[in-house]
Amino acid sequence: MIEIKNLVKKYGQVVAVNDISFKVKEGEILGFLGPNGAGKSTTMNIITGYLPSTSGTVEVDGYDITTHPEQVKKRIGYLPEQPPLYKDMTVTEYLNFVSDLKKAPRNKRKSELSDIMELVGLTDHRKRLIDNLSKGYRQRVGLAQALIGNPKVLILDEPTVGLDPKQIVEIRRVIKGLASDRTIILSTHILPEVSMICERVVIINKGQIAAEDTPDRLSNNLSGVSKLNLTVKGDKDKVLKTIGNIPNIKYITMTTKSEESVYKYVLETKNNVDIREELFFRMADNKMPIIELKPSAATLEDIFISVVSNAGITQTEEE
Repeated sequence: MIEIKNLVKKYGQVVAVNDISFKVKEGEILGFLGPNGAGKSTTMNIITGYLPSTSGTVEVDGYDITTHPEQVKKRIGYLPEQPPLYKDMTVTEYLNFVSDLKKAPRNKRKSELSDIMELVGLTDHRKRLIDNLSKGYRQRVGLAQALIGNPKVLILDEPTVGLDPKQIVEIRRVIKGLASDRTIILSTHILPEVSMICERVVIINKGQIAAEDTPDRLSNNLSGVSKLNLTVKGDKDKVLKTIGNIPNIKYITMTTKSEESVYKYVLETKNNVDIREELFFRMADNKMPIIELKPSAATLEDIFISVVSNAGITQTEEE
């Protein structure tokens, strides 16, 4: 649905986007992440046609943004971080105004706006002034305007920024509901949100793609077996001594006591060495049963920090 090839954007001598390429499949929710100044907003503005690229191509549904800008814009709904709202209008007035700008057919407008407001939960607020709405409902209005014209692609820039936890859950639910028949690019600094919503992640850093894969694969590639969560029954001093005699263990941390004589430990190994088999036999020989043993999965926050701190480019190839 979206294909970006060798995209470059320069502002004078400053390279904001440096030869990036990636695809977004039809019906996919892609998390687009990066630190401030990484090139996220520039890339999204190029995709939507707000900015020209210096070189490279962007295609949406087979149309090139440079040669067929109108066809691309018809297929994209865009929610910027600050929704372009006119607060002196009611919700219905504003959405009708946006419909005029997008040249939506008048004979279908009433039913379309009614469906959109129902979808994003604005039906009961359609006659209210936007100025009197909470931030959460203003975000819903911004999302509603992005949906006018039934675009195949949605680009959402920080859709839950500044919302309270209840509003965040509601907006997430709306976004997931929209994904059934649309392709979505979601940019956010709330990393758990990406894990909950997105099927794939692209992390950009210093204008280049630093990592690209599913959240689970990125987590597995980063964590491997370097960290283990261990729950074992036995005297803690004896357990610590036994573990300490196993080669290639870098750190041992006792975290909590879950029940009588049962403690939880976190083990970090050197150079991702897998010690699970030796650990099992050592514990069995000392009659200290292992209750649980599992790798410690890296969170998306761990992944993000790891890849943006790494000077090199670590892109995972698609299978």
